[in-house]
Amino acid sequence: MSQQSIESLLKESRVFPPDEEFATRAHVRSFEQYRELYDKSVQDPEGFWMDMARGFHWFSQPRDVLQWDPPDARWFVGGSTNITYNAVDRHAQSLRRNKAAILWEGEFGETRTLTYQQLHREVCLFANVLRKLGVRTGDRVAIYMGMVPEIAVAMLACARIGAVHTVIFGGFAADALRDRVNDAKASIVVTCDGAYRRGQVIPLKSIVDKAVAQCPSVRHVVVYKRTAEPVSMEPGRDHYWHEVVQAVNASSAPLPVDSEQPLFILYTSGTTGKPKGVVHTTGGYMVATAITHKYIFDLHENDTYFCTADVGWITGHSYVVYGPLLNGATVVMYEGAPDYPDRGRLWSICERWGVTIFYTAPTAIRAFMRWGEQWPMKHDLSGLRLLGTVGEPINPEAWMWYQRVIGNGRCPIVDTWWQTETGAVMISPLPGAIPTKPGSVTVPFFGVVPDVVRKDGTSCAPNEGGYLVLKRPWPSMLRTVYGDHDRYVNQYWAEIGGSEGGIYFTGDGARRDEDGYFWIMGRVDDVVNVAGHRLGTAEIESALVAHRAVAEAAVVGRPDEMKGQALCAFVTLRPGNQATPQLKQDLAEQVAKEIGRFARPDVIRFADALPKTRSGKIMRRLLKEIASNGQVTGDTTTLEDLSVVARLTAEPEE
Repeated sequence: MSQQSIESLLKESRVFPPDEEFATRAHVRSFEQYRELYDKSVQDPEGFWMDMARGFHWFSQPRDVLQWDPPDARWFVGGSTNITYNAVDRHAQSLRRNKAAILWEGEFGETRTLTYQQLHREVCLFANVLRKLGVRTGDRVAIYMGMVPEIAVAMLACARIGAVHTVIFGGFAADALRDRVNDAKASIVVTCDGAYRRGQVIPLKSIVDKAVAQCPSVRHVVVYKRTAEPVSMEPGRDHYWHEVVQAVNASSAPLPVDSEQPLFILYTSGTTGKPKGVVHTTGGYMVATAITHKYIFDLHENDTYFCTADVGWITGHSYVVYGPLLNGATVVMYEGAPDYPDRGRLWSICERWGVTIFYTAPTAIRAFMRWGEQWPMKHDLSGLRLLGTVGEPINPEAWMWYQRVIGNGRCPIVDTWWQTETGAVMISPLPGAIPTKPGSVTVPFFGVVPDVVRKDGTSCAPNEGGYLVLKRPWPSMLRTVYGDHDRYVNQYWAEIGGSEGGIYFTGDGARRDEDGYFWIMGRVDDVVNVAGHRLGTAEIESALVAHRAVAEAAVVGRPDEMKGQALCAFVTLRPGNQATPQLKQDLAEQVAKEIGRFARPDVIRFADALPKTRSGKIMRRLLKEIASNGQVTGDTTTLEDLSVVARLTAEPEE
């Protein structure tokens, strides 16, 4: 086996053609129409993207679509715009003024509705607050809040005045918050007194106090009152949101900014050491997030759209706030946990608000499977017409469960691949046009040219696993790592073909099948070398979850003198199944049957839960530590539930 590629052995033969009735009203109605648009987008990218850009308001029109000096790109050169004007003002000045922009539900059942007109007023008020506090074009504003509408208001207010926002996930501890604020040199922190999670208060303001004590750039802290818990307020520095908005008026003109004006810095999850701030700019990000949201989710005027992501991550930026609002959509925003006060909470939200499009993570879907079908069955989900998945590869059995139980066999599934760095979806089916295969992200979006290559940059054969790369620039691409352009060049552009070759390395392993469909095999960091075989752990996990008793699995490698690396599988079971020695043997045989005996896990550990981030990703890095030395010493600041790690480290390996 060449060390240039990754073995891919899991096969999936089921194919689901687009529903004919769905296709009749879809934006893209056939594979032939998709192919025609895709071919135009790669043969004449400048003409294609200029056509797409014409759907937005520009204060001055772009002179050039793209200036590309690998690995540095400038999109819609010479154009000036304002993303908040396009996401809010346009709709507030149209027939959509009284349309719901945000439907918010708190963890305890409180609800709020913000129409586009009301959202416009709130954004203008807070933009004037920021101006009054001395924020100028290019200044950085840190936003550290719970999932309340004001987190979107703060983002849009920053963009309105040309300030750069950095939303820092509300689950980070004080040290992680401090490092990110200092890296961005933020002058203002916007926060809440607290946030609710499973009925408990997360004391955001006190965490901010600890952090900003070591942040010399911070001049002001604005506090939105959510919990009414007593908090310390430092005179001159700290201001309550409800008080400062009363001191300004609601007239605030949007600032025209250059298309390449930085819009936000977003620090990638799971960062250790120096934080890595991915920088996105205005014009290209605006165009790409809007059109991907429109076409991939087949958005129509009467849709009610619900993405379960936290705004602190890129999915929340692109597909809770910017993409939907640019399209004038109605967005459901939920504050709390998916299992509070019971495991049917998300389905009750879908029923109550009449959700038509639902977008969530594979880890959430596997949790729904583990909790049982009785929870969604209690609710009327007949309004759903489209389902989406995001965040990591979805195994075929979870895909089938999602399609059968949540979609009642009639909703197309868009399995989307993209990253913090790409800004918008890169590979995904279009639901009215592309036949789907459970577990495959299918085909590239318009203008995206992916490939699966060996380490030397040569393209892999069909079904040969390799490294997923992007061979053309795209409008929503990251522009740099904040304050460290060399890191941007070396990490993303120098791995394959050298930095001048213009090939972006995604960090993911993948294969492309005989139909040209892409299958994501997980991060190449998670590839394990077992007795000369280079295996992607996502395929082994999929084989485990295919067993009727298994709800979720994570596979990691640990050092082994004989094999190089041994495979350790952490498995959670569906209700009603017992963790027995026989089941361990059955699971090992399941992997041997689906992949091969060489891929059988050396160790199978049953767990009641796996360590995850609040965004739903399994923290395999922590599992590697547990498998290798029985303890965790790495960064756990993004961990949803520390007790999961405590239980795993307390239980000896059998």
